[in-house]
Amino acid sequence: MGNLPAVSGKQLIKLFKADGWNDERKARHGIALTKKFGKTTRVTIIPDKRGSLPEGTLRAILGPKQTQLGSKGLERLIEKYGLK
Repeated sequence: MGNLPAVSGKQLIKLFKADGWNDERKARHGIALTKKFGKTTRVTIIPDKRGSLPEGTLRAILGPKQTQLGSKGLERLIEKYGLK
């Protein structure tokens, strides 16, 4: 993955919701979002905070065990929906 932009948890939640992720529930450390991909449902928990997410946290969210988006996928979401 390349360099990641500074993104807050709230911004990332808005991007994912715009991309079709569903707000499943409030989790202990954030918001649990889900999205169906064929027969598979992916789940990720995004910290619900206003400050920028630590790079390691953002990489874990974008990584293969959670959303499988990667840095390029995040860039596409930002280009498509913008950061608010």
